[in-house]
Amino acid sequence: MKKLWVNLVPFNKNIATTALESGAEAVVISDTDKPRMLELGLIKLVCDSGDIQPNRDVVFIDINSKNDEKRAAAVSCEKIVVLTMLDWTIIPIENLLAARKGPVFVRVTDSSQAKLMVEILEKGVDGVLLDTTDMNELIKTAAIVTSVSEKIELIEASVTSVRQLGMGDRACLDTCTQMNPGQGMLIGNTSTGFFLVHSESIDNPYVASRPFRVNAGAVHAYAMIPGQKTKYLADLKTGDEVMVVDSKGNTSTAYLGRSKIEKRPLMLVEAKYKTETISLVLQNAETIRLVRPSGDPVSITSLKPGDTILAHVEQGGRHFGMKVEETLIER
Repeated sequence: MKKLWVNLVPFNKNIATTALESGAEAVVISDTDKPRMLELGLIKLVCDSGDIQPNRDVVFIDINSKNDEKRAAAVSCEKIVVLTMLDWTIIPIENLLAARKGPVFVRVTDSSQAKLMVEILEKGVDGVLLDTTDMNELIKTAAIVTSVSEKIELIEASVTSVRQLGMGDRACLDTCTQMNPGQGMLIGNTSTGFFLVHSESIDNPYVASRPFRVNAGAVHAYAMIPGQKTKYLADLKTGDEVMVVDSKGNTSTAYLGRSKIEKRPLMLVEAKYKTETISLVLQNAETIRLVRPSGDPVSITSLKPGDTILAHVEQGGRHFGMKVEETLIER
C-alpha cells in the first residue's frame, strides 16, 4: 500500500484536518506545532520528537546531481528516503527504485505529480510527501495514492482431496470494511501456498450475511498481509492491517476489528498446481467458500476432486512473516 505524508511546515489547520480525514499516514511538522496537531486527532508525526524522526528513521535528500543520487542510494535500507527533485528529472527516481531495497518517497506539489510517482516503472515509489495549501489537491492526491495497491498473481489449482477432520480452533477475521462478492483473503497451511477464502458476503437462507468477515481457517494458518508479509491467524488482533483480495488479484488494505477464535469441526482441503501442493484447514460448514476462476464463490462442502479454485503460490520461506530465501520443507 502506498503511503501519503503531508507537509505542515508552516502549520495550516485546514490542511491538517483534511490530512486526517483523507487517511494520510503522517504529517511533517515542527516540534512546536505538535500540540496543535494532536488537538485535532491522532496521526504519525515526522519531527525531531515525533513518531518518525529525521536521521533516525527518515532522511530528506535534495536531488540535483548524480552524487545526490548516490548519497540517497547509500542510505540504510532500514530508513525511509524522501527525495526532493530540484529539477524534476525522472531518471534518478527510476535508478533508485531499481537499486535501493529500502523505502523511497518523493516530495510532490500536486495530484498529477503524485500519480506519476506512484505509477513510475509500474512499481511506483513507496509514498509521496505532499506540499500544498490546496485542500482539493490534498483530497485528489489521497484518492490517487490510496487507490494504488499491490497486485497479487492468482493461479488455478485443481482440488485433489476434501477430508473431514475433528474439532479444532478456527479464526473468524472481522474487519472494519464491508467486502463485496468476489473478495476475500489469501490463507494457507504453508508459506508457499494460499487459497482465496471468500468473505461471508453471500446471502444464506439460514444465516445473515456478514460482509465484513472472512472465516479464515485454523489458527495455525498463514494470512497474507500488506507488504508481502504473512501472519499466523492466531497472532492477528484488533487494529492489525489485513489484505483483501478479489478474484482478479486486486488488493486493498483493511483493518481488523476483532478476531474470533472458537472451537468448530474442521475440514482439510488440498489442491495441486504443477508440482506444488496447496492446503488449508477450514471450518466444516456450508457458509465457508473458496473462489472459482470465474470469480464465483463455491462452498467447501460441495467441493470435489477435479474442481478448480483460485490460489496463490510463493517461493522460499518466511521468518517472522518476512519472505526469506532459504531451503524450507512444510508438509
